[in-house]
Amino acid sequence: MEETKFQEKLKDLTFEGNSFNILKQLEVILQSDPLIDEVGFLHPSQFAALNEETYGSANNAQNSENEMSSGNSIFWNRDHKLAISTEVLFPLYAAAKHAFEAADTQYKMLTNLPTNRGKSMDETAADSSQFSADFFENEVMMHSKALLLLSCDSATAWNSRKLVISKKQQSSPLMDELLFSSLILSYAPKSENAWSHRRWVVKTIAGTHPNMEKIVYKESELVEKLAEKSKMNYRAWYHRCWLVSYLTRSQVLEELMKSKKWAELHVADNCCFHYRLQLFLKLLESSISKHGQDVSMNSYPELCRVWKEELDWDKMLIKRYVGREALWGHRRFLSQCWVQRFGIAARDGADLHGDDFNVKDVIHNFMADEIQLLQSCLTIRDDDFEDWHTQAVLAAAYVLWLSKQIPHSGGVESLQKIKEEVGDLKALLIKLCPEKAPLWNGLIY
Repeated sequence: MEETKFQEKLKDLTFEGNSFNILKQLEVILQSDPLIDEVGFLHPSQFAALNEETYGSANNAQNSENEMSSGNSIFWNRDHKLAISTEVLFPLYAAAKHAFEAADTQYKMLTNLPTNRGKSMDETAADSSQFSADFFENEVMMHSKALLLLSCDSATAWNSRKLVISKKQQSSPLMDELLFSSLILSYAPKSENAWSHRRWVVKTIAGTHPNMEKIVYKESELVEKLAEKSKMNYRAWYHRCWLVSYLTRSQVLEELMKSKKWAELHVADNCCFHYRLQLFLKLLESSISKHGQDVSMNSYPELCRVWKEELDWDKMLIKRYVGREALWGHRRFLSQCWVQRFGIAARDGADLHGDDFNVKDVIHNFMADEIQLLQSCLTIRDDDFEDWHTQAVLAAAYVLWLSKQIPHSGGVESLQKIKEEVGDLKALLIKLCPEKAPLWNGLIY
């Protein structure tokens, strides 16, 4: 009886009496199928074809339990997929917003939390003070779910869900939040609030969940799936980079292998290479000696092998995919760590030997490989495409950058060898990029 009175008051807050009924239909669907993993917004004309394809005939579609409107199709739900008609989006959003605000105000009043709602809302909710906090807690979660499904940028709704969940001791609500945020990301893969909420959930369950490795693995899979659908999704890749801090050393090595295939198919997308950079930094961090900032002597042979494999792999991609800036940027990171970490150790005479690997030779072998790569990339072939010219520009810029890095690592002889092989670097850069001649004159004396 009391719940009925509360729902009647919510109904008065909507712009149209039918809006609240539509909202209830949506919330019934969400409650009956908690495993919905994809949502879409369709024009009303598309529902007939969708139902006919699903159920075999238009008559069966109209008689289906998933047909939620007597006149026109509004919702469609099957196989954990949900479709919402664009015709009802505005009244549905208005009803969800008012229902959420009313429930949120009551919940905060009952839990003695400050609220910024107006006096009219307080007066409307005054007669409902006898309701328990549990009832309004469920109302907040239910209405915020519908609201965020329609407007994923409502920070107030996300924060209210955090408030409710943070007071629970069970882990199941947190796992439900991962499912819900995945649903939001299925149609809004670049939603900052959804990704931020997901990081809050992972951070909350970290250290208490018995199978944290599985959660991190699924998070990584989700990012890769959404990155495939939404190109240059920096928020998704930032989330994956953030997860690196929760990876063990073995997981880091596994992620390096897993992400390699994706990177090969998306060489123009710098996001994956930035992710691999974070993995290498994590690997380097896990190898740091407990007594200082230097890499542990026992870790050098393995690190050298991993870095050498990445350098060779990047070299192969540079030759295969001509003129890709992301590949050269990734090589700068690899080269800098190679020269500064392993080169300094070789210069200082550290006794770092592997099975077939002597770190004392790293600078010499590294520079020999780089010179060979640069010689092949600085040659501009005669064709109708500009890729080879771009490749030469990137290679020349890489030579300039490398010439600034080597002297700090004691590789003076290697630097002199580069100058002998490449020739006049300033003249080369001016020839390739005459429009940047003032820049080259300022950088090279």
